[in-house]
Amino acid sequence: MITLNDRGARAGAVLRRLSRSTSMTLLCVVLAGYVALGVASSGEFFQGPSVRTFLQYLATPILIGLAQMAALCVGQLNLAVGALGGFTACLTGVLMADDGVPAPIAVAAGVLTATLVGLATGVFIVATRINGFIVTLGTMTILLGAQYRLVGTRTVDGYSPTLRDLGRAAPLNLPLVFLTALAAAALLAAFMYRTTAGRRLLAAGGNPLAARLSGISTDRQIVLAHTLSGLLVGIAAVTATASLPGVNRSVGGDWLLPSFAAPITGGVALSGGSVAVFGTVLAAFVMRLIDAARAQFSLDPSWVNFLIGLVVLGTVVGGRIHQTHLEKKGKAQGRTPPAPVGPGPTADAALPNAGGAR
Repeated sequence: MITLNDRGARAGAVLRRLSRSTSMTLLCVVLAGYVALGVASSGEFFQGPSVRTFLQYLATPILIGLAQMAALCVGQLNLAVGALGGFTACLTGVLMADDGVPAPIAVAAGVLTATLVGLATGVFIVATRINGFIVTLGTMTILLGAQYRLVGTRTVDGYSPTLRDLGRAAPLNLPLVFLTALAAAALLAAFMYRTTAGRRLLAAGGNPLAARLSGISTDRQIVLAHTLSGLLVGIAAVTATASLPGVNRSVGGDWLLPSFAAPITGGVALSGGSVAVFGTVLAAFVMRLIDAARAQFSLDPSWVNFLIGLVVLGTVVGGRIHQTHLEKKGKAQGRTPPAPVGPGPTADAALPNAGGAR
């Protein structure tokens, strides 16, 4: 029978683990950074229009971070996140503006295209056994060319007013695109943590050999991870199209670094086998705070990229040092204790008795 003391002890243990987690650290950084920006702007950052703008442009960083996390969970890298997002956004805009396709059909076509590209990428990696880094690098180059072919040097801005209205909609100062990103994060967390398919993804990323011995097809998990990544990129492209005044060949050009920064800073391992949905969302919030600080203080954009890159490198190095420390600690605990010094049993006495009782 579980007593109140047992429940209290368990709750205390959970709180202690949470207080030492990456998510709690990021949450403190987010709160401190938001308050600091609000004070620096004399309270303007806390007002409704500023809150709406901040959250509206937070949706895309969250989604591209989750898209990269889906690939990282099986130990893969998706360098085509930005190129795929830009191509999908331009495709959606061109379908509406140039071809007169209704917004729901154009949006569905864009998301479906991004998902199919992710599926094709995963199938190609599995079929050819080429490293995913190389495959997604080639996919990125192809998609950049296709994006330029679609829009050239122009900006497509004559698409559906309905989509624009949805992009600007903000019930209770919470933009609809931001709520869409949070809903996608919640569904992804439920899929990863609560479904058999999600647990198989994590098993295949954490220990591929053990997963295969358990009957889990690692090839299928790689295909599923890239398909899921493509789906999330497609949703990110829709939120970007709805929020931006127009789409052109520059859309998605600055997505690659934040897509890695959010999950890595949020606590996702590059080697695979782990996800951190809440941490990724908080890390995307931090990236958005850095961008807001750049606008607030008129900083050079290159310093923002420098800072984000420094954060990513620092996180990776810190994680590696921590992992090395844990490995050394585990080896030290599992080491055979040294033989006692001084008189003791001889070597012959320590051997097993092979001749029966004496």
